[in-house]
Amino acid sequence: MLRSIADSLYERRLLLQCRHIPRHIAIIQDGNRRFARMMKMQKSEGHRLGADRTEEMLDWASELGIRYITLYSFSTENFNRESEEVKMLFALFKNKFTSITSDHRVHRKHIRVQMVGDRSLLPKDLLGAIEAAEESTAGYTDFYLNIALAYGGRNEIVRATRNILREVYDGSCAPEEIDPDRFEQNLHAGRNLPPVDLIIRTGNEYRTSNFLPWLANGHECAVYFCAPYWPMFRKIDLLRAIRLYSQRVESKAGNS
Repeated sequence: MLRSIADSLYERRLLLQCRHIPRHIAIIQDGNRRFARMMKMQKSEGHRLGADRTEEMLDWASELGIRYITLYSFSTENFNRESEEVKMLFALFKNKFTSITSDHRVHRKHIRVQMVGDRSLLPKDLLGAIEAAEESTAGYTDFYLNIALAYGGRNEIVRATRNILREVYDGSCAPEEIDPDRFEQNLHAGRNLPPVDLIIRTGNEYRTSNFLPWLANGHECAVYFCAPYWPMFRKIDLLRAIRLYSQRVESKAGNS
């Protein structure tokens, strides 16, 4: 009880220090497996609890007015994990995407759900659930939830380059017309994601794992590393990250 009261008071204090709210936050949700190991659980339980925490975090983000959230849920490197774990994760993703079509919160808050990543690497049943969720939310523009699946930063740049080369070959783009704006238009299959303002990584890891290199590193976003494993991530941790971003905005303004 006392801990809850103390956390609530601290949240209010942090909120006062979050004078600038980022438009686009990208989150590397790290630590589900280590959390499960620490709690002597099955890996699948750690991933399920991580998915539950994601839903809570999305509520916090919408309360704060954060319009774009991109979640690093499954990287191209994650295909190297044990096949049973990959199958379990894909089943979890399929279940979550399927539930989106009837999720009252998604439709009440007008959240557009989109996948970023290499769709050719995903099984057909999962891809079908993703496309159904995208179609059911395609008309929404209040909030955007972007799920990075089968995603790799170098892979996305290679695929964007291939798209531009096709445009050059078919005559719809001249080589001298290739500039940063055109390249950005070819990222993420036209999802039109804005630059990342803040990257958050949980699990006490201090690297960005090549996540959204063009939109994040290329735009010099703020980065916040924190110790809690993803299932332990709290609203306090989110507010601390936003406070860091806010301080950076003010520091840049003061130096301009």
